[in-house]
Amino acid sequence: MSKTRQALIVVDVQNDFCPGGTLAVPHGDEVLQPLNQLIDEFLERGDPVFKSRDWHPRFTKHFAAYGGTWPVHCVQNTKGAAFHPALRDDPRIKVVSKGLGDKDSYSAFDETDLTSQLRQQGVEEVVVGGLATDYCVKNTVLDALKNGFKVKAVEDAMRAVELQPGDGEKAIEEMRAAGAEII
Repeated sequence: MSKTRQALIVVDVQNDFCPGGTLAVPHGDEVLQPLNQLIDEFLERGDPVFKSRDWHPRFTKHFAAYGGTWPVHCVQNTKGAAFHPALRDDPRIKVVSKGLGDKDSYSAFDETDLTSQLRQQGVEEVVVGGLATDYCVKNTVLDALKNGFKVKAVEDAMRAVELQPGDGEKAIEEMRAAGAEII
């Protein structure tokens, strides 16, 4: 009996998205414990782990100062762009950088080679958690589904920005409606 090959995708658990950051997600640091537990489980089994990160240039149309929506955040090689220091690190974890230009890249699949990396490793199902439920997590989940992967989104390992009240719950419903299993 063959087991479905899984990969873990940890979305954007960076300093700027955690309390004290320039675009802090309320309670964003609460995802650390469940994500670290998942990272340990996946590495112990020998399953791939990916961490996505916003990796913006200093000047980009993604930022409000240059016509975009968001305050300056996750600028390449800054403390804000670094992964939260309590997030598990290991040399086996692969980093996927997104948002390298002017395009709003919410998904870990946007303008990256994540799909080909997953396929090369025989991955059929991805488990996703991180920040933020209503933006980068949601878009990563939806793109994973579009790319033919089964998806499990871990509810206690994600938090929402909630620009509008209820955005996080709407995002969870949208992911579920698209075919993701919310666990």
